[in-house]
Amino acid sequence: MQSMLPVSSPSSRRSLLAGFAASALAAATLLSSCAGMGKLEKIKVTVASVESLGVHGLEARFVVKLRVQNPNDISLDYDGLAVDMELNGKPLASGVSSDKGTLPRFGEAVVTLPLTVSTVALLRQASELVRDKGGQKEVPYLVKGKIGGGLFGTVEFHQAGVLAIPRM
Repeated sequence: MQSMLPVSSPSSRRSLLAGFAASALAAATLLSSCAGMGKLEKIKVTVASVESLGVHGLEARFVVKLRVQNPNDISLDYDGLAVDMELNGKPLASGVSSDKGTLPRFGEAVVTLPLTVSTVALLRQASELVRDKGGQKEVPYLVKGKIGGGLFGTVEFHQAGVLAIPRM
């Protein structure tokens, strides 16, 4: 019985070996560049501003502008983001956006997204502030969320702090 495989010439074997060598070199280069990047630092997010869009039915709408800082040596592409805000340990607002963009390396961008606040949550927070009989009240807040997409997948963030609210 004859073999169906063609007899390889020395030149075709060299071409095949050269192809394997080039593929191995490309894979090694890719792996070494990925290893050199190391772990990405977390992005930093702060609330730059909040603007009211009014009350509609049982919800209040706001536009929040987030200042997003990228402390990494590479730019990060994003495709969508989601944010949850808590005040005094209780959920207050949430928002999502399908916006796309790029966070420059060692740079920052201001990202705008709509927020929805239940009027019940808003009234609950207001009543807790009014009930306080002391002077200035410090109210803890938390902004957490994620920026999705890009080469490195979803990047989560959070910012916690305290708001000093003067007594009325």
